[in-house]
Amino acid sequence: MLALSRRWPEPEKAYRAWHRDRANNDFGLGAVQLVRVDRYIWVANMIGQRGTRTGSKGVPVRYEAIDTALARLADEATERGASVHMPRIGCGLAGGRWSRVEPLIRERLVERGIAVTVYDHGEDASV
Repeated sequence: MLALSRRWPEPEKAYRAWHRDRANNDFGLGAVQLVRVDRYIWVANMIGQRGTRTGSKGVPVRYEAIDTALARLADEATERGASVHMPRIGCGLAGGRWSRVEPLIRERLVERGIAVTVYDHGEDASV
């Protein structure tokens, strides 16, 4: 996320404004906010975790929220004829397991014919 914010500050600014005004918008688990950063590039801010630290309620990741957000993203990508490029969402600080996230990506995006590329520490692999 840091590299993305350095290249395009708009998504982080939009996310912070979205969060700040959450009482008046759809900010919450499973929500998606699309931010245009270039003519053909949109960044999707997706809410797929609760909090930022592992605690008494377990890891922050919420697989059902990722699933909901991916379904919403699929609708948007289909409408735009877009491909999707992402890191291993939910598997960093959120504490999730790729073995739980990858099937959601396959079901929600790939099975709908959306090309997906997942970037993993400088490498990439199509799902």
